[in-house]
Amino acid sequence: MLDREAAKEFLQDQFTTLKIEVPGDFDADSLAGAFCKYTEDDYYEWLRDNFKSFFNHGDPDWNHIREKIAQYAKG
Repeated sequence: MLDREAAKEFLQDQFTTLKIEVPGDFDADSLAGAFCKYTEDDYYEWLRDNFKSFFNHGDPDWNHIREKIAQYAKG
C-alpha cells in the first residue's frame, strides 16, 4: 500500500513542475487516494506477471532461481 501523504506531495510537486492546474472541485486527499489505488492496481498486476515469469508459470526451476539469488546477492 502506498503512502497517501507521500503520493499527495508527489502529485503536488508534479503539478507544480508541469504547471498543471487542478480544478478547484478536486479534493487533494481524494485525488491522491485515487492515484494510489490506480498505481497499486497496476503494481499488483506487474507483480503477478513477474511472479509467473520468475517461477516459470507454476513449474519453478529451482536451480535457475538459486542462480538469480546468487546474482542479486552480488549487487
